[in-house]
Amino acid sequence: MALLDEITKRRTFAVIAHPDAGKTTLTEKLLLFGGAIHVAGAVKSNKIKKSTTSDFMEIERQRGISVATSVMGFNYKDVKINILDTPGHEDFAEDTYRTLTAVDSVIIVIDGAKGVEAQTRKLMNVCRMRNTPVMVFINKLDRPCKDPFDLLDEVERELQIRVRPLAFPISSGDTFKGVYNIYEKNLSLFTTDERQTADAETVDFSDISSPELDNYITPKFASQLRDDLDLVEAVYDDFDREEYLKGTLAPVFFGSAVNNFGVRELLECFIRIAPSPRPSTTESRPIEPSEQKMTGFIFKIHANMDPNHRDRLAFMKICSGTFERNKNYLHVRSGKQLKFSSPTAFMAEKKSVIDFAYPGDIVGLHDTGTFKIGDTFTEGEKLKFTGIPSFSPELFRYIENADPMKFKQLAKGVDQLMDEGVAQLFTSSLNGRKIIGTVGQLQFEVIQYRLEHEYGAKCRWEPISIHKACWIESDNQEQLADFKRRKHANMAIDKHGRDVFLADTSYALALAQENFKDIRFHFTSEF
Repeated sequence: MALLDEITKRRTFAVIAHPDAGKTTLTEKLLLFGGAIHVAGAVKSNKIKKSTTSDFMEIERQRGISVATSVMGFNYKDVKINILDTPGHEDFAEDTYRTLTAVDSVIIVIDGAKGVEAQTRKLMNVCRMRNTPVMVFINKLDRPCKDPFDLLDEVERELQIRVRPLAFPISSGDTFKGVYNIYEKNLSLFTTDERQTADAETVDFSDISSPELDNYITPKFASQLRDDLDLVEAVYDDFDREEYLKGTLAPVFFGSAVNNFGVRELLECFIRIAPSPRPSTTESRPIEPSEQKMTGFIFKIHANMDPNHRDRLAFMKICSGTFERNKNYLHVRSGKQLKFSSPTAFMAEKKSVIDFAYPGDIVGLHDTGTFKIGDTFTEGEKLKFTGIPSFSPELFRYIENADPMKFKQLAKGVDQLMDEGVAQLFTSSLNGRKIIGTVGQLQFEVIQYRLEHEYGAKCRWEPISIHKACWIESDNQEQLADFKRRKHANMAIDKHGRDVFLADTSYALALAQENFKDIRFHFTSEF
């Protein structure tokens, strides 16, 4: 019974957004409500600053060693909340995708002036693939914003999901008066002197037709609010939690995260309607959180959290049962029994060693280079969790050692960064040269910077013309051998020893698919 109580108390979610929509600020304010107010300033900004590359690297480096930005846990009203931070920049979308495999729901932050932006659409597609429940927070109402109904229409159209406002703003910019909470039927008034506290003045209004409303927000805005709320009730269906949990309906809130306004309404509703840990899928069977035996998988690896110790931390999501310190668990890929003497939890700003963790919790395991993303831990059953692929890279470069004295450091650095999922490594069958594949240009700069500053190794990039990398397999071994012989110059193996075809043009790829019918070409590494 205790396990079920722990499961129902937990909410594990990610905050996702286009860069600069206010994701970091909202995360900060949620921590404020969790009583972790001294942490609010410690969340490192991971926005991409419009400045020089080296400035960005510095931020990225700080972010890499700041545990606070990856996982933050706190308690609020007897609910244990785990927030997972995701990189905003599109070049790191793959990291975000993997993080989304470890959450049960998502809050999407949208800038009220800019509306839905490109990265928001991509992230929503990932949520849709997994039927992840989504809540929307429309931010920056303290600045002039688009009309709320236009914003709601835009969210429906661009993110292809039905919406239901559970709060509604009273004007925006200089005339922003506050937010009416449709879900709880009360009014939160916006006053500029309350910006830094966790309190805003709320007035209960079960009947908004009451003339009293005019005294609070002036007759003009009271009349406008009544008209808006009538329109909301006429246009949108009543909120249906089942539809939200299926991922087909998004509740929408409005506010200003930087002024801590509208955040409490979002959080209060979130802990009431958001799902507790949900079943996970494996290749052989679904895993229910309430099962007694522990199962979990690694979805993220962070190298060099503390540059003085060259340590690596693997993040494991607990899917079922109770995780216990110093208990043996089966590392399914290696077949070895492992136990962990100092598993860590991330409560606000401090890492603390824990004795127990429950489904929905994220546990940090110290890693000496043994683990890979997607590794499964169980109490003996051989399971493999699904849904954690690596995508086919878009950009490719040869990596060359720029300092012959540091060959070992370079090899170790590349090895560890690839395990971390920063990029993918291919070894050419033709000449044995190492090729790095990434999703975005920025990753090459990050790899070069981290190799130099964390491993003391220098590298240089050389161009290579590749259109697409795809993993190949076939039941027809004769045809596979023939293909590899003919395409020898375009073949490589990945870090795990699998065959990869490096097509130099889209035409060459189409021709290969047409001529070799028995070969399956995969564009994600999970097959």
